[in-house]
Parts: sequence; C-alpha cells; structure tokens
Amino acid sequence: MRVDSWIWSVRLTKTRSAGAAACKGGHVRVNGERVKPAHGVHVGDEVRLRQAGGRERVLVVKRLIRKRVGAPVAVECYVDNSPPPPPREAVAPAGIRDRGTGRPTKRDRREMERLRGAEGEPPLGRAR
Repeated sequence: MRVDSWIWSVRLTKTRSAGAAACKGGHVRVNGERVKPAHGVHVGDEVRLRQAGGRERVLVVKRLIRKRVGAPVAVECYVDNSPPPPPREAVAPAGIRDRGTGRPTKRDRREMERLRGAEGEPPLGRAR
C-alpha cells in the first residue's frame, strides 16, 4: 500500500495530496529513510511524519486500510510512539483593549511594547 494513501486513511493528513506533498517535501520517513509518495508500507514498518508546528509523529503500522475511516477505527491501525507534545506556554494576551476605545495612542503603544519587552528595537517605518 502507498505510504501517502496510508497516512491519509489513518487521518494524519486531511487529503491524500497533502500526504503526497509531505512525502515530496521530505517530511515522511519509513524505517528511517525518506520516501516518495508511492513507497510501499507494510505491517510492522515505522512511519515518522513531521507535522506543522515542528511536531513529529512516530507510528508503527499495525494494520493496512485502503479507505479513510473514522478516528476510533483509525487509532487501531497504528501504535503511536510519538513523544508528548511540548507544554503550552502560559502567555498573557497582550494588546486586548476595551471595545470602542479606538486606536491606541503613541503613549499606549509604547507602554504595550515596554510590557512585551520590545524596548530598544528601532521603530517601524522608514529610516532617516
């Protein structure tokens, strides 16, 4: 079975063409080697897929399926050996203003930049 079709059928990519693009871009490895979209995948193979955001999924193929299936069935087709995702940083939302207050003044903007730690950076706009 084609690797691009398999990663699509177990719901790792939204479309088969997205799976093929991931293979062409070098984001898919089978047993440690970069593969083309038509590369065959077999039961017991280790598939590594680097997804958006830098997260890498490490999967061992348990079952081959040809059609896209629901998420509960798709999970039964592989063993997920992926490292846990990095913890989300608790970042306070900056720049939230009350509704109807209008644009921030220059003083407000400088205060927001100071809170974010952007002091010392050159201002945006043309250089003089």
